[in-house]
Amino acid sequence: MKSHRRDGFGRRDFLKASLAVAGAPTVVAAATGVAASMADTAAAAAEPPPPASAAKASAAVDAVSDAILRISREVWATPELSLEEEKSAEIHLRELRAAGFTIVSIGTSGTPTAFVAEWTQGTGGPKIGFLPEYDALPGLGNAAEPRETPGPTGVEVGHGCGHNLLGAGCTGATFALKQMMTDSGTPGTIRVYGCAAEETQGVKVYMARDGLFDDMDACLAWHPAPITATGLLRTAAADIVRIDFYGRTAHAGVAPWEGRSAQKAAEMFGIGVNFMREHIEPTSRLHYVYPRMGEAANVVPDRAQALIMIRDADRERVVAMTAWVRQIAEAAAMATQTRAEVDHFFGLHDLLPNETLAGQINRHLHAVGLDWTDEEQAFARACQAASGLPEKGLATDILPMLPEITTGGGTDVGDVSYNTPTGLFGWTTMPLGVGLHTWPVTACGGMSIGDKASLDTARVMAGVGYDLMTDADLRAAARADFDRRRGGRAYVPPIPPERKRPDGIPEHLLLRDGTGEFVDQLYRTEYVYR
Repeated sequence: MKSHRRDGFGRRDFLKASLAVAGAPTVVAAATGVAASMADTAAAAAEPPPPASAAKASAAVDAVSDAILRISREVWATPELSLEEEKSAEIHLRELRAAGFTIVSIGTSGTPTAFVAEWTQGTGGPKIGFLPEYDALPGLGNAAEPRETPGPTGVEVGHGCGHNLLGAGCTGATFALKQMMTDSGTPGTIRVYGCAAEETQGVKVYMARDGLFDDMDACLAWHPAPITATGLLRTAAADIVRIDFYGRTAHAGVAPWEGRSAQKAAEMFGIGVNFMREHIEPTSRLHYVYPRMGEAANVVPDRAQALIMIRDADRERVVAMTAWVRQIAEAAAMATQTRAEVDHFFGLHDLLPNETLAGQINRHLHAVGLDWTDEEQAFARACQAASGLPEKGLATDILPMLPEITTGGGTDVGDVSYNTPTGLFGWTTMPLGVGLHTWPVTACGGMSIGDKASLDTARVMAGVGYDLMTDADLRAAARADFDRRRGGRAYVPPIPPERKRPDGIPEHLLLRDGTGEFVDQLYRTEYVYR
């Protein structure tokens, strides 16, 4: 896979050093920790009554199961990094077209591998959105075997976060929901957001800035996990800032006084950040790397770069800390007589939970349930043995509703949740004790454990989607909880207005957005950018 570079800093390096939704494994770990403390009460907790729509949703998913599994398996077999998901996005688009959806936008919000698709019946009616993701991770290619061994495309790239399953479940749910609405004559609009680059600079933030969620009654999503649960999980807001320092080179042994070290400026910036730590709130997180420093000890470096992530419980705190970090960068440059360029290139909101949607999702989770074969449990235990973990297999219980807890991780679903009521849940796709962004996740995602997750999560979301389409009181309650939690705060996009698209989009894809001049006409006229 080609590595696209910017100022000497590879996209692969950025992927490893940036958000990655570094939140995803942290979120799952936090939820798992809470879940473990609740394990003793899980069996005693009364299961909620199954919704009337659950059986219809299950049957509708059965009818479209071939399409769902095609998406999951093909995306798994052709893994692509963030912003490079050409084949993966096209797999979703192919199946959406075949299912009768209209492709409203491709290259949405300046991101060539993002899209929006819709299906509408009747006039008026609710609008429910779904959030498939489909990007993979570097170094996690693995076969569908319970051991570390190269997958279909080697070890270079693999679905170690299970986005092949996530995407298939979300898009597949829309096929089933469409059938349910057709059978009942229910008016409404189903919207599918092709959410590119979740692992780095998630396009949901750009979509939110462009107002693409403003008219929705609700959005639904899920994420692979070692547990199956929903609840009132909150995630952190974040900013990612790149600081480039520019100095003057010189011979470090003969005439160092003639130089001005950009590396010293970067080091002083790090010292300033660490002195700052004593005076920030316990919920705050600051972590940084130096992607670029000097290359030869006898040359005064004239270029250096720091990449820092700033996290806290909400946007207000993050904005304040980002302003402080900017001051530290400028002060470090002044102290070393260098120059600092501060590029705040990405950010995201904290996740607003929705108690109404979580409660309805919980009912459907219990209605679907977990059912593993002996072979699947043996596969899971073999993965655990190969990873040096206790051989406990796969989780078998749906956990009680998680209480309101806040994690240090973040997700771009947060920006959706500030614009419309949003329901999110985790579903078991990996053995207990296994973390996201590891090879067993890729392995399980390419066999029957992953197939079941794609189908079962589609059942849950199709059922909840149908409930929202047909129950005005449920929609009103979800909106009321959304309004209460948002508290009248206006949504302010966390990315600067001058930032038109994510960093690091491959050059051949950028040709399609109007910068390619006459080359644009060679691409399909269906491509619409907004």
